[in-house]
Amino acid sequence: MNYFSDTPGYRLHLHHPMMKRIVELKERHFADKDTYDYAPHDYEDAMDSYEKVLEIVGQICDEIIAPNAESVDRDGPSLHDSRVTYAPGTQRNMDAVRKAGLTGIAMPRRYGGLNFPIVPYIMAADMVSRADAGFENLWGLQDCAETLYEFGNEDQRRRYIPRVCAGETMSMDLTEPDAGSDLQSVMLKASFDADSDCWRLNGVKRFITNGDADIHLVLARSEDGTKDGRGLSMFIYDKRNGGVDVRRIENKLGIKGSPTCELVFRNARAELCGERRLGLIKYVMALMNAARLGIMAQAVGICEAAFREGHAYALARRQFGKAIIEFPAVYEMIALMRAKTDAARALLYETARFVDIYKALGDIAGERKLEPDERSEMKTFARLADAFTPIGKAMATEFANQNAYDSIQIHGGSGFMKDYASERLYRDARITNIYEGTTQLQVVAAIRHVTTGTYLARIREYEAAECKSELDGLKKKLAGMADLYAEIAADVAATKEPEYIDFQARRLVEAAAHCIMGHLLLQDADRDDRFRPSAEVYVNYAQAEVDRIYSFVKRFDRDNLAFFKVHN
Repeated sequence: MNYFSDTPGYRLHLHHPMMKRIVELKERHFADKDTYDYAPHDYEDAMDSYEKVLEIVGQICDEIIAPNAESVDRDGPSLHDSRVTYAPGTQRNMDAVRKAGLTGIAMPRRYGGLNFPIVPYIMAADMVSRADAGFENLWGLQDCAETLYEFGNEDQRRRYIPRVCAGETMSMDLTEPDAGSDLQSVMLKASFDADSDCWRLNGVKRFITNGDADIHLVLARSEDGTKDGRGLSMFIYDKRNGGVDVRRIENKLGIKGSPTCELVFRNARAELCGERRLGLIKYVMALMNAARLGIMAQAVGICEAAFREGHAYALARRQFGKAIIEFPAVYEMIALMRAKTDAARALLYETARFVDIYKALGDIAGERKLEPDERSEMKTFARLADAFTPIGKAMATEFANQNAYDSIQIHGGSGFMKDYASERLYRDARITNIYEGTTQLQVVAAIRHVTTGTYLARIREYEAAECKSELDGLKKKLAGMADLYAEIAADVAATKEPEYIDFQARRLVEAAAHCIMGHLLLQDADRDDRFRPSAEVYVNYAQAEVDRIYSFVKRFDRDNLAFFKVHN
């Protein structure tokens, strides 16, 4: 069983019509073909290359990463002399992906990467997460190299990115004991050492994923006397220079193969990445958006794994003389798990396509002046990526938790036991709607795209697309849902009461998401009949959810808001 070939959604999204534009931008009209023998010569060659690499990822996931998941969850990493040692299974996973050349996938070829777009890279992350969500936290942190590439200078790119492409690990050191969601409160001190012509870092970082990595991106306070985000800068720390010890590895509920560390910086040598004062305002925001796309992929992988575990058990388990999947209470759960997974995956790759286009154009802008239509295109897709990333991260991670919950429920008492993978998936899923910004914070980021009409405009564009006549019924339901969403979004925005808008924000964001995902599944069903069952199930589910949200918002008396604060 190959994790790539056994999931039809991958090829469907890999061959999406927008991929031609993405590949054209990424490959610069295939200019690398004369310099690198592994560079594609045309679009078909590029797509063939993506498929071959993804098949390798799928094989490694099936043969190595997934079989190691149970032992990694049991053994976990260990701490010796302030250094982290991975679980034996994790080390085998790392060796396999390094040997296969699966680090630095999205980096340019001149630094040792494969120059893949984000879409196939995220597909690999999706598969790795299905095999072991904890390992995705290690493998997926190569994302940090994208930030280094985007904001570091050429000397830094040449020194660090080839190391990542060769298999060295990265981490992003942001949070502190008193600075979690509020990163403006970061106090780790950065001081310039004129004698050594470098910066020195002192302080503590907490909850750092893969905290004993080879190369770190560190958010630190470089400006004396400041207390907000304008005093923060981004730094590169190289583990080979010493000065940072791992004080502890956190004892976590899930994703146990990924060491989450508390770090102590003692005069650690570092170098500035980009410009001073832009660490949080610019660089961490870009880093977090990339990380949120990765967490979406992790959540979709967990969704897929949970569905498969629940489905397999429901087929095999017999009660009252028949397989439990024959009972409506069970087959409804199974169908909805499949539909939620396909909906989340559709939203994931739509978001990845938006990110691919605007980032490729941004990269080209560093080489030459963009044409007016290119600038307009970059602006459009940057706005869409900004809108879809928080809504996607919120919905995909909530679905991952729901699917993991339902998988255990289908297993009954057996699901509560460590004999079955559902128990591990349930624990692994729980962090996804917390780290890299909680669902509540994603709603805060998304609500302005409700009030400014970004989501509604995109929904109307989806409505204008043609589809097969047999899908007209679903299209009409989606149009009705969009009308209800538009009405309540306008009603809430018209109050101009910030507290009330914030109170209704999650409901409005979820209503928008249901309309968007319904349309994306409609598109999938239009291109491939295998997705029609998921489209039918999801649109009916989403219609009920939007009706519920509409009813709550329309009937809510704003005077009752006081009762929600009675215990504050």
